[in-house]
Amino acid sequence: MSTRIDRANSLIQKTLQQILHFQMNDPRIDDFVGVSKVELSPDFRHCKVKIAFTDGKYERAKTVLDVLKKSEGFIKHRLGEMLDMPQIPKLEFIFDKNLQNALRVDELLKKINVPPLKKEGDDDEQL
Repeated sequence: MSTRIDRANSLIQKTLQQILHFQMNDPRIDDFVGVSKVELSPDFRHCKVKIAFTDGKYERAKTVLDVLKKSEGFIKHRLGEMLDMPQIPKLEFIFDKNLQNALRVDELLKKINVPPLKKEGDDDEQL
């Protein structure tokens, strides 16, 4: 991926984070809702915005995504004011399941009783 797109992704991600936390007055968008990743298309017309929940309350994902989709005009307007871009891309908000999956795997691993590995020189036999 080009450096230009990487820089734009990073800038859009940081700016969206600021908009969500400091400029949206919806109580459903709280401090536990975050922008985990932004993927801008090479033509800068479309942008996938992955939303993660750090509080583990994934059942509210649909509600939060609906709020964000309905607020796309407001968010794009704010992005346009805060960023110097020739055009603001169409935003597509997506639930990022990576954090949820990682927490689930961690939870499953904690339930498994695995004995610690022996180090190479820790034989039961002494010479």
